[in-house]
Amino acid sequence: MSGKAGDPVSTRLERIIGVVLRAGVVISSVCLAAGLVLSLASIEPTASFLLNIGIVVLLATPVSRVIVSTVEYVVERDWTFATLTFVVLLELIASAVAALVFNRKL
Repeated sequence: MSGKAGDPVSTRLERIIGVVLRAGVVISSVCLAAGLVLSLASIEPTASFLLNIGIVVLLATPVSRVIVSTVEYVVERDWTFATLTFVVLLELIASAVAALVFNRKL
């Protein structure tokens, strides 16, 4: 079960989340930097694509953190935290869908 800070399970979850967050920020930063350089070089279609990918990855990073947490809590059979993180995930998905619907993208 999810225990006190310093437990092997808790430390493993923190490590995994750290890797996910760092990877998201690094990938996003690389895409945004490359997109900016290509934009300044007037290579518009590729620049626009990379800038959009960078923003999407940056926005998806916290969502991936919630997904990793949910999966880890299910693996640990910590049903309280699994349920809570799943509810947070549903709220994130609902807000994204609502934003798309109200902006008529869906």
